[in-house]
Order: sequence, then C-alpha cells, then structure tokens
Amino acid sequence: MKYRVIIEQDEDGIFVAEVPALPGCVSQGETRAVALKNIQEAIEAYVGSLKAHDEPVPPSISEEVVEVAM
Repeated sequence: MKYRVIIEQDEDGIFVAEVPALPGCVSQGETRAVALKNIQEAIEAYVGSLKAHDEPVPPSISEEVVEVAM
C-alpha cells in the first residue's frame, strides 16, 4: 500500500513525518531518512491495528509526478 507522507523540519531541526490519510499517525527522526523509516514502521503498526480491530483501512493512493521545464 502507498500513503502520502508529509515531512517537515521543526524549529529544533527534527524531521516530523505525518500521514494525512491516517489521523494521528506521526513520527520523527534526526534526519529525513530516519523520519521516513520511522513513519513506515508507524504506518505498518497503524494499519495492522485497524485490521486487528476489523476497522476499515484507508485506500492506497496513486500519484503521478509531472516535471515542467522552465
């Protein structure tokens, strides 16, 4: 499954990652790479919990990237 992840650096330099489709699914890391690894683990745990409780799992996204020459 694929979910959109938003990663922003906070005022202390920590990278905070969140998943808009999964309310409350937030993680962080000292680098973007660590934040991305941590949010992947958080997503897996979140979706696993939804499945364990027979709750609906938000659908995976499909996204295209368009490059524009300027």
